[in-house]
Formats: sequence, C-alpha cells, structure tokens
Amino acid sequence: MSDLANSVSLENIEEKSGKSSPGRPTSPLGAAPVRVLTILGLLLLWSLATYFEWLPAFYLPSPRAVVEQFFAVATEGYADATLLQHFDASLWRILAALLVALVTAVPAGIAIGLSPIARGILDPIIEFLRPVPPLAYLPLMVIWCGIGETTKVLIILIAIFAPVAITTAAGVATVPSDRIDAARALGARRWQVLRHVILPNALPSILTGVRIGLGVGWSTLIAAELVAASRGLGIMIKTASDFLQTDIVVLGIFVIALVAIGFEWLVRLAERFLVPWHGKA
Repeated sequence: MSDLANSVSLENIEEKSGKSSPGRPTSPLGAAPVRVLTILGLLLLWSLATYFEWLPAFYLPSPRAVVEQFFAVATEGYADATLLQHFDASLWRILAALLVALVTAVPAGIAIGLSPIARGILDPIIEFLRPVPPLAYLPLMVIWCGIGETTKVLIILIAIFAPVAITTAAGVATVPSDRIDAARALGARRWQVLRHVILPNALPSILTGVRIGLGVGWSTLIAAELVAASRGLGIMIKTASDFLQTDIVVLGIFVIALVAIGFEWLVRLAERFLVPWHGKA
C-alpha cells in the first residue's frame, strides 16, 4: 500500500529541493521563470513549425487555428454542445465520483488503519481493484448499468477509490501513538480521539490521495467518454477525430490539461488552508 502513499509530484520535489544542501549547486533563476521560458519556447517552436510548414496543417494545426476554434466552439458549439456545456458534463461526472469516493474511501481507509479485522476484509478488495485499469471494467459496467451517467461515474469512482483509501490508511497508521495516549489520558473518548487526533494527522495523506485520485479519475473519465457519452470533452475530441478536425482535437487536449492543472492547484490550495503545518519542521 505504500507505493501511492509515498508518491510525490514535481511540485513536492521542487519544495523539497528549495532547501539548499551542502555541495549542491544553486541556480540564479528559480523554477518558475524557467518553467515560463520553457512554455514560451515550446509555443515559439510550435508557431515556427506551422509557419514554415515543417508538418502539414492536417497533422499540426497552427496556434492561431486552435485559438479560432476555441472561440468558435465556445460560442457556436460543436457536437451538439458548446465548450462550456462539454466542460460542465465532464466536471459534473468527476465531482460526483469524487464525492462518493470521499464518503466511502476515507472511512474505509480509517478502518484499515485502525482495525486488523477491517484490514483483512478491505485490503484484498482494494488490492484487487488497484492494479486493474479502471477502463477494463467499462464493458461490464455498460452491461450492468447501461450507457448512462451511472456507468461513467462508477468507472471514475473505481479509479479514485483505491488511491484515497490507501493514502488514508497510511496516514492513520503513521499517527504518533503518544498523541493518542495523551488524548486518552485526558479523558477523550474514542470518537474524540478520531476527530481531534487521528483525522488532523491523517488529513495531509488524505489530500495527497485526493490529488492522485483526481489525476487518475480525470484521465479515466476522458477515456470513458470516448466510448459512451453524448456530451463531454472526451466525446468532443472523438467527434473531431472522426471528421479529421485536428485543430479541435488539439483544443480539447489543451482544455483537458488546463483542467487537470486547475485540480492540482485547488488541492494544493486546500492543503495550505487545511494543513498549513504540513511539511514544516
């Protein structure tokens, strides 16, 4: 279970590497300016490639064409919906699955971390779900639930459930025993220990699981929409691909990436607000 609990993102590495260590060379530029320069360089390379026609426009549309399609799809729509309607459909599915995952996976993770019996019951189920790609369950879900919203939400739930449950269990297991003993010595009841000691200490791990789960769930949703959806960013890309409209395909890819970055930023903002002490010595 420790593989997901110990996973870190590039931002974690950046925060840890920000503390200088003896013998490590330092750069006069921080990571943020270099990141901006990298993005600008890639955009410039993209513009040059399309301007000099290094590749046909069919394979690589120009930035201008993608921007024009953005305004066209946002105002006139595409595949029977505007860009905002496609975005709303995808957002609703991922948020519904996340809510169900928080209601089910967090209690499951707490139970695994506190009870050997619960661990024996739930751990085999989670270990069965975790290595199987969520999309492998899609044909079965279609047979059971049809091609409606329930199928897509369940597929995303499967993708989010394991990371949240595993990181929650890891967070509960690492709560210092002296804090629990001190709370009990002061007369705290079991639910009070859970609320005031265990949950605050496990919250950073829970948020880490949410961040991982959102990333996996978002990519799973887009893939699921390619198969069974009438609205959503995935079906928008699929329709554009069927009609060889590469500029709309690239537009959809950019929107998907920006939404994923937005999810990451929101979870990190929640971490700073809910667990400001985390990561500080």
